[in-house]
Amino acid sequence: MIRVSLFDDMSLCTDAEVERMLSSVPEPRRSQALGFKHTFGRFTTLKSYLMLADLLNSVFHLKEFRIETGSHGKPFLQDYPDIHFNISHCRNAIAVAVGDEPVGIDVESFRKFSTGLLDKSMNPAEKAEILGSQDPEESFASFWTRKEAVFKLKGTGITDNLHGILTADTRTETTVNRSKGYALSVAVFNN
Repeated sequence: MIRVSLFDDMSLCTDAEVERMLSSVPEPRRSQALGFKHTFGRFTTLKSYLMLADLLNSVFHLKEFRIETGSHGKPFLQDYPDIHFNISHCRNAIAVAVGDEPVGIDVESFRKFSTGLLDKSMNPAEKAEILGSQDPEESFASFWTRKEAVFKLKGTGITDNLHGILTADTRTETTVNRSKGYALSVAVFNN
């Protein structure tokens, strides 16, 4: 069972909202947020934590938790090895997933991409689909989020296998929000 929380009203990304959220998070997260120079980094750090706390409380009735980070940066709950989560944000949205099985999530804004990035990150079939699409930026974001969600699921970080990461051992679900300009993908292992 995977549950996802999505926030995409980035008009609320203000200094006043950051100040309001600061008192609602524990000290390690507060320090992490204040380590960012700009409002956006502070806001996404605080908001994603609060979204995670709400999900963990509503799904698992968990009110207190401590986040640790694995060797490749994948976060986990120190005292709850059977509860999994993942967080992602872009300039248009913040997404959080929790579940009783490993999960990866990625959200990306539509943006221009270079030929070099396309060649490095997509295999020939994916590249052809993107370039033949009505909206190449949307199509690229959809593929990219699927790949990034799988990397985050596996906890490996982005490796050199960008062309072949989408395999039968995982499944992804992608949602596109054209009006707000982002794609969101969630990845889990096939059982």
